[in-house]
Amino acid sequence: MSFNTSISGLNAAQKDLSVTGNNIANAKSTGFKKSRAEFGDIYAVSAFGNSKTAVGQGVINQAVTQQFSQGNLEFTDNSLDLAISGQGFFAFQPSLDSNESVFSRAGALGVNKDGYLVNQAGEFLKALPVNENGTLQSTSLATSTAVQLPVAAGAPQATTKASLSLNLPAGAETPPVTTFDPDTPDSYNQANSQRIYDSLGNPTTLTSYFVKNDPATNGGVDNEWTVHYQIDDQPVADMTTQTVTFNTDGSFDSASANPVAVTETGANLGTGAGDLDIEMTFRSDSTQYNGPFNVADQSADGNTTGQLTGISVGTDGLVRASYTNGENIALGKVALVDFRNPQGLKQVGDNQWIESIDSGEPLAGQAGTGTFGAIQGGALETSNTDLTQELVNLITAQRNFQANSRAIEANKTLSDTIIGIR
Repeated sequence: MSFNTSISGLNAAQKDLSVTGNNIANAKSTGFKKSRAEFGDIYAVSAFGNSKTAVGQGVINQAVTQQFSQGNLEFTDNSLDLAISGQGFFAFQPSLDSNESVFSRAGALGVNKDGYLVNQAGEFLKALPVNENGTLQSTSLATSTAVQLPVAAGAPQATTKASLSLNLPAGAETPPVTTFDPDTPDSYNQANSQRIYDSLGNPTTLTSYFVKNDPATNGGVDNEWTVHYQIDDQPVADMTTQTVTFNTDGSFDSASANPVAVTETGANLGTGAGDLDIEMTFRSDSTQYNGPFNVADQSADGNTTGQLTGISVGTDGLVRASYTNGENIALGKVALVDFRNPQGLKQVGDNQWIESIDSGEPLAGQAGTGTFGAIQGGALETSNTDLTQELVNLITAQRNFQANSRAIEANKTLSDTIIGIR
């Protein structure tokens, strides 16, 4: 019996050595979680036996459990590298037509030939669907899809809205030339240009001309201006006109048809694009103070054709594609998954796990909410193996192995002595 007891000790020490050796071997594995061998003693006592005189019959390996403590974050030069600071796992699908999910803390990602974000094993990163503004549509893992970069460049968008906020000089005089002509500077007081885009992404110019109206020929109305809007070299007859009035304290009073429709036909643009129809707003924070002409703010939507310049991932997991035209398109939010019992997950290699009966079903969500940690872009989570501790464990396991070997040797000596009695 004592031989069996010592052999169980040898087996336990060997198991401990193997677990410790595996931890040491994976000290540089991204997202690796160290394991711990857990043991229990063996007693064979019958229901009516005397437990006070019972002698243990050795040791048994109860379990090898992984320790999901946080590893250090190591920053890299790859913006696609992702790390989780806190709880949660990344979700991957082995193939595009697979409903299976594997889970990992290793976020070393790249882009495959089809534009999908994949890990080193070629598995596809799953993301939750989002609206155009980046807000979540669903937190169910069943609705998640593989993240793919748009194949086409950022599409052009025609300008449909524009606005202008400025100060018009209160001391301005009525222009000497009473008939407005954009080619005659003496027919207007000030001019301002804004860049706009047609439906094909061609840049063009929207120019605003400001004319101070003469109260003597305007029914005695003071503090009134006429604004003429011109797209490129549009004829005066086709230009849009707007009347703007200010109060005696210089604040904005009113504007006719605000916003006003500024249009131009595609034929006159000469680029092959469609017609332009812009809602131009003369903003109510505009003023008429005793000061120089000054544009406080102006804006216009629309953009030209863009080329993909990069991908960024926020702490909430939102994946955005950036284009040279200034567009940022939300592609999805990286799905984070947690389990009620992570130690019940089944290991499948490559620092990955799959769910099991013991782990429970995966619970998906957004990074930074609930129990889920934040996502750090441009970083990787290193192995949580503590080499100093593992080397000490290695020495301890080795001593245990040696001690059990000596116990077997002592048992053999006793057996030889008994057999040699005559």
